[in-house]
Amino acid sequence: MYPYELFWGLGLYEIFMVVGFFLALLYFRLLADRRGLGADLQNLVIVCALAGLFGGYGCSVLTQAVYNALESGRFEITKSTGATFYGGLIGGAGIFILVYFALGHFWPGRGEPRRCFGTVSEIAAGSICLAHAFGRLGCLCAGCCHGRVTDAWYGIYHVRLQQKVIPVQLFEAIFLLALCGFLTWRFFRGRKGNLALYLMLYAVWRFFIEYLRADDRGATVVSFLSPSQLTAVLLFAVGAGLYLWGLLRERKGTHGA
Repeated sequence: MYPYELFWGLGLYEIFMVVGFFLALLYFRLLADRRGLGADLQNLVIVCALAGLFGGYGCSVLTQAVYNALESGRFEITKSTGATFYGGLIGGAGIFILVYFALGHFWPGRGEPRRCFGTVSEIAAGSICLAHAFGRLGCLCAGCCHGRVTDAWYGIYHVRLQQKVIPVQLFEAIFLLALCGFLTWRFFRGRKGNLALYLMLYAVWRFFIEYLRADDRGATVVSFLSPSQLTAVLLFAVGAGLYLWGLLRERKGTHGA
């Protein structure tokens, strides 16, 4: 853990966030080139990614403020409000899709944005994993999203708590990199359903890793589930629905042929 400023008001948290974002864009471009997506479409994705990044951050803070309000009865947004990944993911994805289809209608490429949205979403799943992994390394350095106090050998000293804690951020970064590798392998094998698998696999991971976390994230309408656990259940259902829908479409196309 190193929650200190390095230069220009930036610490390792911000640096890892920026590195993760640009690596995600590079990952997308490499895989998009492999699939033959045009330069105009790739530029559109970059514009949408930037819109999703800034809009998603706002949504992540707003979502955390709602969780805090459910627990305390007071809604407010301050410097100490915090942010939640799932709020950023859902809000950022919504903004990405809105901008993608709004601009895509006028964007050069003769309908390529609409026609290739499925491929874009398949690649985006791996991009999100990569960016999120580096974001979790930033969390590890900042000390946020920390685990429970432990005496185990793998514990990391938490400067503010002055105790060793379970490095759930590191565990999650490793998981996300492995998931990115798995989704990339599936992509090069020509398999579909990456976005659905990402939603399901990360949801399962997040649900159970929450039991090792100790930072207060507020409350939900389901008292025995943390905000992230409840969201994980809902997104797992969405992912399962997308995966089954894809299988049905693939089977229908096979029979139709």
